[in-house]
Amino acid sequence: MNYVNKLLNAFNYDTELNPDTWTYEHLYQSGIKKWIANILPYELLTRSIKESIESIVTLCECFTFYKKFPDIIETPNYGDKWGVRANYIEINNRAIAQMEGHLCKNGILSSIKILPAIPPSAKSWANCIILSQIFPNIYGDGYNKPYNEENSIYGIKLGIGYSRNIINYYILNTITPEEQFQAFNDLAHFHGLKTGFRTVISADQIKVSKEYEQDTSFSWDNPEHLELFINEHVKLINLGFEAIFIDSAKHIGGYDMANYTGVGALPSYEQMQYILYEIRARSGKTTLSFVGEKSTGDFARYKNLGLNSGTAFIEPENFDEVKHWSQKLKYEQEYSPGVEVSNDNDEGGRSYESRLNRINNSLFGYEYPSDKLPSFMQMEDLFPLRYDTNTHHLMMSNPSYSTNGTPESHWENLFTKDDGRNYNKKVAELFIYALNL
Repeated sequence: MNYVNKLLNAFNYDTELNPDTWTYEHLYQSGIKKWIANILPYELLTRSIKESIESIVTLCECFTFYKKFPDIIETPNYGDKWGVRANYIEINNRAIAQMEGHLCKNGILSSIKILPAIPPSAKSWANCIILSQIFPNIYGDGYNKPYNEENSIYGIKLGIGYSRNIINYYILNTITPEEQFQAFNDLAHFHGLKTGFRTVISADQIKVSKEYEQDTSFSWDNPEHLELFINEHVKLINLGFEAIFIDSAKHIGGYDMANYTGVGALPSYEQMQYILYEIRARSGKTTLSFVGEKSTGDFARYKNLGLNSGTAFIEPENFDEVKHWSQKLKYEQEYSPGVEVSNDNDEGGRSYESRLNRINNSLFGYEYPSDKLPSFMQMEDLFPLRYDTNTHHLMMSNPSYSTNGTPESHWENLFTKDDGRNYNKKVAELFIYALNL
């Protein structure tokens, strides 16, 4: 089924596509790899969904323009172990959702609209988008709140579908929530990107939900809850996602609990092994990548757990240190720690120069491209946020920065202006050199 055409039909657009002039005017290119840069997110997010789709098709690596979106789209093929070398770029799809009055909605459409400005995968390694929110958050899902009120993205509900912040629930008579995710994944894959999502494993940050019933607390000791967790993640994998970023993964099985900042019990080591094995087995996917937060220190522990990569081990500011670890880990094909440009706990204040240096070291810190270490970035590393907020604040709260109650005003004010455009251009210049390697 052509899910992109279903999405177009849901907004009463015809399915015939045309080359997008605006995209050509902002085009950056590295060999056959194409994307747009030297832009502000506002310029993308205010476009229509059809203009966004036409932009993605205009950026195709192919040499003919598709007048109709293809019926069958394959994920970019980097082999089964692609996750060990990938760049993971987390997009806070809730923060870029439509903030209309007190409502927060349609984050999946905003995620599609921002895709043209994400550099596609390189010759030798994949770029993978991680969406911050998929499941409903426990408090205030579907609403924005004042900047000083908590509305954490780290507390989720399982068993009751997908977040009202993300899914467009106004077009369900034409396209289901699952099909909206499939449309996003088809467009991302067409653009040369892998895709994944963030999940949480701290028991007190998860609720089990059913229609017309009170939520119940999640417990790893409850076999039904364990099955629910596995099956909800398998469903998403079957919709086209191939990576799962696991919050608090370092502490699975009670490891280094003195530094644990989550809330509630974590699965045992053996339970997590079972969970990851079952997600792979039940989905039938051999290409999955499981990424652990702060998976530093005992690499064998994480590899045997079933992870493919982990964050925050290598000093990102030091090019020689990155290159050293690239050479040391060059033969590791199952698990590798990575270089962190920034993470979801980033509280801002880092200079543009420091971010650019970290991206440079992530993209070029090796002797051969095949030895590249994985890297981890946030939306802010491509599109700088306004100065009075930061990545972590937007994970913990969901403010609207609109001055008149419109989504357009929120998108305009969420990010920096002219200096952000110039920074985005400099990031693109780094990727120009990297994508042809």
